[in-house]
Amino acid sequence: MVRPLTHPDRTPAPDDIQLVVLDMAGTTVADGGLVEEAFEAAAGSLGVAPGSAEHARQLAYVRATMGESKISVFRHLFGDEPTARRANAAFETAYGELVDGGRIAPVAGAREAIEALRAAGCTVVLSTGFARVTQDALLAALGWQELADLTLCPADAGGRGRPYPDMVLTALLRTRATDSVRRIAVAGDTSYDMLSGRRAGAGIVAGVLTGAHDRAQLESAGATHVLGSVAELPALLGVVV
Repeated sequence: MVRPLTHPDRTPAPDDIQLVVLDMAGTTVADGGLVEEAFEAAAGSLGVAPGSAEHARQLAYVRATMGESKISVFRHLFGDEPTARRANAAFETAYGELVDGGRIAPVAGAREAIEALRAAGCTVVLSTGFARVTQDALLAALGWQELADLTLCPADAGGRGRPYPDMVLTALLRTRATDSVRRIAVAGDTSYDMLSGRRAGAGIVAGVLTGAHDRAQLESAGATHVLGSVAELPALLGVVV
């Protein structure tokens, strides 16, 4: 049975958090810039030459929108839907090959943090801006298929990824882990993660410094806390690892 907030008009204390929604690449998964490598492969397949002004413009946009649904990024860059879908398919193929090549690893302490949160009674959801096929490849490569209570990609939330709140709210609806959005903690490495969490009404929106964006970017997007890594999240929530 879900315990109601004692003071429902107040922000909950950290140890009131019951649902934790975590980003993957850059937050729980270290991928060493594979997004940019995969983007270059996708852009090249559509005739965008490396080193060209157009390539530089597109790469700058990819960097600025880290955390957003990748198909949304390609829709912005290439305009028409068929071209965006071709670019996204090329990106997913390239990223999957890099994952299969052993180019990813867990962020130090990430697995232990997730296990500690679940052992303490929190429901943990892993979310991503990648397509399901890529998310599944990441989970398989790390042996994380059963690590979290639920995994979500934009398609699972109706197609809209970050910065929309949809995946966070879908995590709540699917798990029924809590009675209030303010009992949700969201953690991620990009400004889009922060925006998504704030728009969903999460009580804690924690930025981590292991990925794409720095402290200033995370705070300007609404981070309630900035952590060195996701390994520090259990302590923030009053959980001993």
